[in-house]
Amino acid sequence: MPKQKTHKAASKRFKVTGTGKIRHLRQGRSHFRRRKSKRVLRSFDKYIVLDRDSQKRIRKLLNLKRGK
Repeated sequence: MPKQKTHKAASKRFKVTGTGKIRHLRQGRSHFRRRKSKRVLRSFDKYIVLDRDSQKRIRKLLNLKRGK
């Protein structure tokens, strides 16, 4: 059976922390930035940790085992 390939789009969007959690940046960072408030723009810089069910889905795309 051939090797399972990593979903390249998912690997660019999601990062795995040292403890094994999956995080991503918020959407809407680039489009219409001029009209957004500075507070909203700063909030785009924070990473969001996915909930447990979503992490399970993304782990399959990234070919990650449990934990790390």
